[in-house]
Amino acid sequence: MQIPQERIYTSEDYWNLPEGQRAELIDGKLYAMAPPNRIHQKLSILTASTILNYIHSSHGACEVYTAPFAVNLNADDKIWVEPDISVICDKDKLSDRGCKGAPDWIIEIVSPGSPKNDYTIKLFKYRTAGVREYWIVNPMKKVVQTYVFEGIEDSDVYSFDDEIPVYIFDDLTIKISDL
Repeated sequence: MQIPQERIYTSEDYWNLPEGQRAELIDGKLYAMAPPNRIHQKLSILTASTILNYIHSSHGACEVYTAPFAVNLNADDKIWVEPDISVICDKDKLSDRGCKGAPDWIIEIVSPGSPKNDYTIKLFKYRTAGVREYWIVNPMKKVVQTYVFEGIEDSDVYSFDDEIPVYIFDDLTIKISDL
């Protein structure tokens, strides 16, 4: 849900939101973020744990962060988002404030109030910023829309019962219904 547009908002506004209020800054507009429901949180923690366990067991260098985790998407202070799950393989992008630049893989879990942002606005922003892989997990429809933005771009739709291949990790698949 977009916060009423009184003016063009900046990074300073994003970082000085009232205590307890969460929002994302996209092109001068603030979008309020409602607290996630239980299913959203369960999917987030189990998916992130699966990815983290894979990275640790394969001695990988990538790091996994769950929301709230600030991502300055274009490293230009105009877009600050808080993806549900961010996988960052370039540690030079990490700072005390979050991630400066595009994560390698972003997963958004659709909330009833956020489908437009996840399927349109963020899809475009993530693609143009250099995110390599983007998943939209929709618990209401029990589907996962995947996008690969490097090489030959690709998009697929999977059910929660499918083994979903992870593009950035050749030997990882995730079956949401097993989580």
